[in-house]
Amino acid sequence: MPAKEDPEFIACMEDVLDVYELPYDEKHPVVCMDEKPYQLLGEARDPLPMIPGSDRKTDSEYVRNGTVSIFAFVEALGGVHHVSVREHRTAVDWAEEIKYLVDTMYPDAEKIVLVMDNLNTHKPASLYKRYPPEEARRITKKLEIHYTPKHGSWLDIAEIELNVMTRQCLSRRIAEIGLLRRELSAWETERNTLAAKVNWHFRTSDARTKLSSLYPTFTTAS
Repeated sequence: MPAKEDPEFIACMEDVLDVYELPYDEKHPVVCMDEKPYQLLGEARDPLPMIPGSDRKTDSEYVRNGTVSIFAFVEALGGVHHVSVREHRTAVDWAEEIKYLVDTMYPDAEKIVLVMDNLNTHKPASLYKRYPPEEARRITKKLEIHYTPKHGSWLDIAEIELNVMTRQCLSRRIAEIGLLRRELSAWETERNTLAAKVNWHFRTSDARTKLSSLYPTFTTAS
């Protein structure tokens, strides 16, 4: 959080909060997107299996097998979830994920209201790095993009999704990308079967009270 008055922060924050107050509209779904690095870790020694009266025992030493990137999309009001694993987190990776969002997840939407952080790859320009201009423009026109403020990732509902995923699915060592993809695919299926939703309570009126220190102080002219 900013330490003092920050008009840029509150402008982005209030914009995102207004988006979260929109009613559900299947033709204009509100989708939040985030990504996180994940380190693949193997066992340096074979774990001792669980036996009656004793838990499975894992050596504290492990083997680093590289880092991958997990992309997450969540439609909080519709209960739609998607996660994918990529070897990199480049502009091209983001562009391909956004094409999947537009063409596979929401092919019939008139406009996708997309909330995400302001990472340098999270830009329409990334689509032009991956696709011909006609295709890049087609995808861009399906999006209405809203960025969370700098240092305001807590405003991205997809970050909540990643935290849930980490607790439920990643609380152990996973050594290779194929296994990680299978585990997350199973988790995604369960989340979509449950149509797990997020009930966001924090509103602009709350922000103006609880985060009043971030707002500039005005003196009313007499």
